Amino acid sequence: MIDHITIAVGDLEKSKLFYERAFEPLGYRLSFGKEGVFWAFDVGGSLLEIQHTDDKPPLTRLHVAFRVRSRAEVEAFYRAALEAGAGDNGAPGPRPQYSESYYACFVLDPDGYNIEAMIDAPATPGVSTAIPQMPEA
Repeated sequence: MIDHITIAVGDLEKSKLFYERAFEPLGYRLSFGKEGVFWAFDVGGSLLEIQHTDDKPPLTRLHVAFRVRSRAEVEAFYRAALEAGAGDNGAPGPRPQYSESYYACFVLDPDGYNIEAMIDAPATPGVSTAIPQMPEA
């Protein structure tokens, strides 16, 4: 079990707003922090911390996968993250190369970190797993 992960970000306020919006459909919330220094998000019993750095991108590569409760949550995270400014790094869908029931999406956060929402469980009958359509801007 992971207790916390801390990642360096180039724009702390931009990243804070990004994660607040992207985590909203998953029920993850800002837990604590210090203005201008770091913020910690409760991600289901573990913490994701973002910490300011003066280093210039590209920052150290990082991949974080958040386990969610349903395929619908994978899709909701994907939509919310894109709306919050994420780059698309893999639309929601099956990832049979990981396991038969692995379903995930991948986005790039404001610093280019690869952030994944995933579930490794069979599809729930009667629940749509269609890739969500993004509204036209």
